[in-house]
Amino acid sequence: MLLRLEGCGIPCLELVKAKGGKVTREPGPVKGGNTVIAFVEDPDGYKFELLERGPTPEPLCQVMLRVGDLDRAIKFYEKAFGMELLRKRDNPEYKYTIAMMGYGPEDKNVVLELTYNYGVTEYDKGNAYAQIAIGTDDVYKTAEAIKLYGGQITREPGPLPGISTKITACLDPDGWKSVFVDNLDFLKELE
Repeated sequence: MLLRLEGCGIPCLELVKAKGGKVTREPGPVKGGNTVIAFVEDPDGYKFELLERGPTPEPLCQVMLRVGDLDRAIKFYEKAFGMELLRKRDNPEYKYTIAMMGYGPEDKNVVLELTYNYGVTEYDKGNAYAQIAIGTDDVYKTAEAIKLYGGQITREPGPLPGISTKITACLDPDGWKSVFVDNLDFLKELE
Protein backbone atom coordinates (compact mmCIF):
# COMPACT_ATOMS: atom_id res chain seq x y z
CA MET A 1 0.00 0.00 0.00
CA LEU A 2 1.25 3.46 -0.83
CA LEU A 3 0.02 6.54 0.97
CA ARG A 4 -0.03 9.70 -1.06
CA LEU A 5 0.40 13.09 0.50
CA GLU A 6 -0.44 16.27 -1.39
CA GLY A 7 1.51 19.41 -1.95
CA CYS A 8 4.88 18.09 -0.89
CA GLY A 9 7.68 19.92 -2.67
CA ILE A 10 11.38 20.41 -1.97
CA PRO A 11 10.89 21.72 1.64
CA CYS A 12 8.93 18.56 2.47
CA LEU A 13 11.67 16.35 0.98
CA GLU A 14 14.30 18.20 3.02
CA LEU A 15 12.21 17.54 6.14
CA VAL A 16 12.00 13.82 5.27
CA LYS A 17 15.81 13.70 4.99
CA ALA A 18 16.29 15.68 8.21
CA LYS A 19 14.09 13.20 10.10
CA GLY A 20 16.10 10.17 8.92
CA GLY A 21 14.16 9.22 5.82
CA LYS A 22 15.50 9.05 2.31
CA VAL A 23 14.25 10.19 -1.06
CA THR A 24 14.23 7.17 -3.38
CA ARG A 25 12.85 9.02 -6.42
CA GLU A 26 13.37 12.71 -6.90
CA PRO A 27 10.30 14.78 -7.93
CA GLY A 28 9.30 14.39 -11.57
CA PRO A 29 6.32 13.53 -13.76
CA VAL A 30 4.70 10.12 -13.45
CA LYS A 31 5.17 7.81 -16.43
CA GLY A 32 2.44 8.51 -18.94
CA GLY A 33 1.09 11.57 -17.13
CA ASN A 34 1.74 15.08 -15.88
CA THR A 35 1.39 14.64 -12.12
CA VAL A 36 4.65 15.32 -10.30
CA ILE A 37 5.56 12.60 -7.79
CA ALA A 38 8.45 11.63 -5.52
CA PHE A 39 9.07 8.49 -3.47
CA VAL A 40 10.45 8.49 0.05
CA GLU A 41 11.28 5.81 2.56
CA ASP A 42 10.98 6.29 6.31
CA PRO A 43 13.67 5.09 8.75
CA ASP A 44 11.78 1.80 9.21
CA GLY A 45 11.76 1.09 5.46
CA TYR A 46 8.13 1.98 4.75
CA LYS A 47 7.63 3.60 1.38
CA PHE A 48 5.49 6.63 0.64
CA GLU A 49 4.63 8.33 -2.60
CA LEU A 50 4.35 12.09 -2.44
CA LEU A 51 2.35 13.79 -5.13
CA GLU A 52 1.92 17.36 -6.16
CA ARG A 53 -1.74 18.22 -6.25
CA GLY A 54 -3.99 21.16 -5.60
CA PRO A 55 -5.11 21.83 -2.03
CA THR A 56 -7.50 19.46 -0.31
CA PRO A 57 -9.01 19.82 3.17
CA GLU A 58 -6.51 17.28 4.53
CA PRO A 59 -2.88 16.63 3.55
CA LEU A 60 -3.52 12.89 3.18
CA CYS A 61 -5.43 12.88 -0.08
CA GLN A 62 -5.05 9.44 -1.57
CA VAL A 63 -4.36 5.82 -0.67
CA MET A 64 -3.30 3.39 -3.39
CA LEU A 65 -3.88 -0.35 -3.34
CA ARG A 66 -2.56 -2.68 -6.03
CA VAL A 67 -5.21 -5.15 -7.16
CA GLY A 68 -5.17 -8.35 -9.21
CA ASP A 69 -8.56 -7.89 -10.88
CA LEU A 70 -9.56 -4.26 -11.35
CA ASP A 71 -13.19 -4.86 -12.34
CA ARG A 72 -13.73 -7.14 -9.31
CA ALA A 73 -12.12 -4.54 -7.03
CA ILE A 74 -14.21 -1.68 -8.44
CA LYS A 75 -17.42 -3.68 -7.96
CA PHE A 76 -16.41 -4.63 -4.42
CA TYR A 77 -15.65 -1.05 -3.34
CA GLU A 78 -18.83 0.26 -5.00
CA LYS A 79 -21.15 -2.39 -3.55
CA ALA A 80 -19.58 -3.26 -0.19
CA PHE A 81 -18.10 0.14 0.75
CA GLY A 82 -20.60 2.40 -1.02
CA MET A 83 -17.86 4.24 -2.93
CA GLU A 84 -18.32 5.60 -6.42
CA LEU A 85 -16.00 5.25 -9.37
CA LEU A 86 -14.71 8.79 -9.88
CA ARG A 87 -12.59 8.03 -12.93
CA LYS A 88 -10.71 5.25 -14.63
CA ARG A 89 -7.63 5.59 -16.81
CA ASP A 90 -5.83 2.95 -18.83
CA ASN A 91 -2.18 3.47 -19.67
CA PRO A 92 -1.23 0.68 -22.10
CA GLU A 93 2.20 2.16 -22.85
CA TYR A 94 3.22 1.58 -19.22
CA LYS A 95 0.98 -1.49 -18.73
CA TYR A 96 -1.26 -0.33 -15.91
CA THR A 97 -4.81 0.89 -15.32
CA ILE A 98 -6.02 2.96 -12.38
CA ALA A 99 -9.47 3.52 -10.94
CA MET A 100 -10.13 6.35 -8.51
CA MET A 101 -12.81 5.50 -5.94
CA GLY A 102 -14.31 7.75 -3.30
CA TYR A 103 -17.23 9.26 -1.45
CA GLY A 104 -17.07 12.57 -3.29
CA PRO A 105 -14.93 14.74 -5.57
CA GLU A 106 -11.16 14.19 -5.50
CA ASP A 107 -10.45 17.82 -4.70
CA LYS A 108 -12.49 17.67 -1.48
CA ASN A 109 -12.11 14.08 -0.22
CA VAL A 110 -9.56 11.37 0.39
CA VAL A 111 -9.71 8.94 -2.51
CA LEU A 112 -8.74 5.32 -2.99
CA GLU A 113 -6.67 4.55 -6.07
CA LEU A 114 -6.93 0.97 -7.27
CA THR A 115 -3.97 0.15 -9.51
CA TYR A 116 -3.89 -2.88 -11.79
CA ASN A 117 -0.54 -3.74 -13.38
CA TYR A 118 -1.09 -5.83 -16.50
CA GLY A 119 -0.67 -9.54 -15.82
CA VAL A 120 -0.06 -9.25 -12.07
CA THR A 121 -2.72 -10.98 -10.00
CA GLU A 122 -1.08 -11.14 -6.54
CA TYR A 123 1.10 -8.83 -4.48
CA ASP A 124 3.39 -9.45 -1.53
CA LYS A 125 2.12 -7.25 1.26
CA GLY A 126 5.34 -7.60 3.27
CA ASN A 127 5.32 -7.57 7.05
CA ALA A 128 3.84 -4.13 7.59
CA TYR A 129 0.63 -3.67 9.49
CA ALA A 130 -1.62 -1.52 7.36
CA GLN A 131 -5.33 -0.92 7.35
CA ILE A 132 -7.74 1.72 6.19
CA ALA A 133 -10.29 3.05 8.69
CA ILE A 134 -13.64 4.30 7.38
CA GLY A 135 -16.63 5.72 9.26
CA THR A 136 -20.03 4.08 8.91
CA ASP A 137 -23.50 4.64 10.32
CA ASP A 138 -24.06 0.90 10.96
CA VAL A 139 -21.19 -1.57 11.38
CA TYR A 140 -23.62 -4.51 11.32
CA LYS A 141 -25.09 -3.61 7.91
CA THR A 142 -21.61 -2.80 6.61
CA ALA A 143 -20.38 -6.28 7.62
CA GLU A 144 -23.31 -7.89 5.81
CA ALA A 145 -22.58 -5.92 2.62
CA ILE A 146 -18.90 -6.87 2.79
CA LYS A 147 -19.79 -10.58 3.06
CA LEU A 148 -22.36 -10.30 0.28
CA TYR A 149 -19.85 -8.83 -2.19
CA GLY A 150 -16.92 -11.16 -1.58
CA GLY A 151 -15.07 -9.66 1.36
CA GLN A 152 -13.99 -11.60 4.44
CA ILE A 153 -14.90 -10.41 7.93
CA THR A 154 -11.87 -10.62 10.22
CA ARG A 155 -13.56 -9.05 13.25
CA GLU A 156 -17.27 -9.50 13.72
CA PRO A 157 -19.16 -6.24 14.25
CA GLY A 158 -19.57 -5.11 17.82
CA PRO A 159 -18.21 -2.88 20.58
CA LEU A 160 -14.53 -2.74 21.50
CA PRO A 161 -13.90 -3.78 25.11
CA GLY A 162 -13.39 -0.84 27.43
CA ILE A 163 -14.51 1.97 25.12
CA SER A 164 -17.72 0.56 23.58
CA THR A 165 -16.98 1.96 20.11
CA LYS A 166 -18.49 -0.44 17.58
CA ILE A 167 -16.23 -1.61 14.76
CA THR A 168 -15.96 -4.36 12.18
CA ALA A 169 -12.87 -5.37 10.18
CA CYS A 170 -12.57 -7.07 6.83
CA LEU A 171 -10.29 -8.10 4.00
CA ASP A 172 -11.13 -7.13 0.44
CA PRO A 173 -10.81 -9.75 -2.33
CA ASP A 174 -7.10 -8.83 -2.72
CA GLY A 175 -6.41 -9.23 1.02
CA TRP A 176 -6.23 -5.53 1.99
CA LYS A 177 -7.60 -4.82 5.47
CA SER A 178 -10.18 -2.17 6.33
CA VAL A 179 -11.83 -1.30 9.62
CA PHE A 180 -15.23 0.35 9.81
CA VAL A 181 -15.90 2.49 12.87
CA ASP A 182 -19.36 3.58 14.01
CA ASN A 183 -19.61 7.31 13.34
CA LEU A 184 -21.57 8.25 16.47
CA ASP A 185 -19.47 6.08 18.77
CA PHE A 186 -16.29 7.62 17.37
CA LEU A 187 -17.60 11.15 17.98
CA LYS A 188 -18.42 10.21 21.60
CA GLU A 189 -14.91 8.78 21.95
CA LEU A 190 -13.44 12.14 20.88
CA GLU A 191 -15.41 14.10 23.49
